[in-house]
Amino acid sequence: MISKYYLICLSMTLSLCYSCKEKKSIAIGVPGTRIEVYDKEMLNIIDSNAVFEILADGFKWSEGPLWLENEQKVIFTDVPENTIFSWDSIHGKQTYLKPSGYTIINKKGGTEGANGLMLDASGNLILCQHGNRAVAKMLAPLSNPKDSFLFLATQYKGKKFNSPNDLFITKDGDIFFTDPPYGLPGQDQDSIKELSFNGIFRLKNDGTVTLLDSTLSKPNGITFSADEKFMYVANSDPEKALWRKYTLDEQKNIVSTSLFADVTHLVSTLKGLPDGMKIGKNGYIFATGPGGVLVYSQDSRHLGTIMTGQATANCAWTKMKNTCI
Repeated sequence: MISKYYLICLSMTLSLCYSCKEKKSIAIGVPGTRIEVYDKEMLNIIDSNAVFEILADGFKWSEGPLWLENEQKVIFTDVPENTIFSWDSIHGKQTYLKPSGYTIINKKGGTEGANGLMLDASGNLILCQHGNRAVAKMLAPLSNPKDSFLFLATQYKGKKFNSPNDLFITKDGDIFFTDPPYGLPGQDQDSIKELSFNGIFRLKNDGTVTLLDSTLSKPNGITFSADEKFMYVANSDPEKALWRKYTLDEQKNIVSTSLFADVTHLVSTLKGLPDGMKIGKNGYIFATGPGGVLVYSQDSRHLGTIMTGQATANCAWTKMKNTCI
């Protein structure tokens, strides 16, 4: 999970709890942070002794955390700074790639950098670039990053994307991504906005771009279940703060859609909106939103919240018993 100002790490291990009050609060180290437990199942996921650790700070709006196993580091974007940073246990915080997502000079456009990051099956870094209004591939190895990009998708039916935000790459290599207006200076009212909607798109291996949904006002975080039968998308609109669940067929076409969870009632009292999310191997959904990281079961039960005290943008898993925040 990356918050607005901090890169934080939360150690997570299994801890069985056979009885739990309806609501329980567990302090987790950093002042203002705690775990709110609404269902005893939450303590099957997070150890009651878990603690936060602040790894780095000083960012304007950090996003897109991605654990690089071979490099043993986490990389993440500072979107307004057009920079990807890295953190590892030896070197701490370092600049990894700058510029990250604004390389095409357009005086009327936004100048923000990359947001969501993911690796494809070949280990290439795929980026959602706000400033370039594109989904791109870095043409350099992870061990020697450079600002050289191949633009995989820049438009839909001849019109430029707004500002691709987050992505998920399925097992067959297709890229599903969201396209809200956050990278445009005037957002929905910006004169350079070419699309009349904010969409969820699919970029196929053959380069074809398909619009999946244009009904969400601010589509943001996106993830898939392990079997890729379900897609989840966050809507980061304070008036419609929610997540939608999409049922897919074998070709990953949308069969039906439903409301997964609505937290609009929490927006007035807690910092943050539905944003990035990940699904663990056990199927639990970790969704950043009001308060921090909300943990849901597959059947939409809100099990608890990792309260960060900050507007929280995203989360990522390592291969260890940790989640980098």
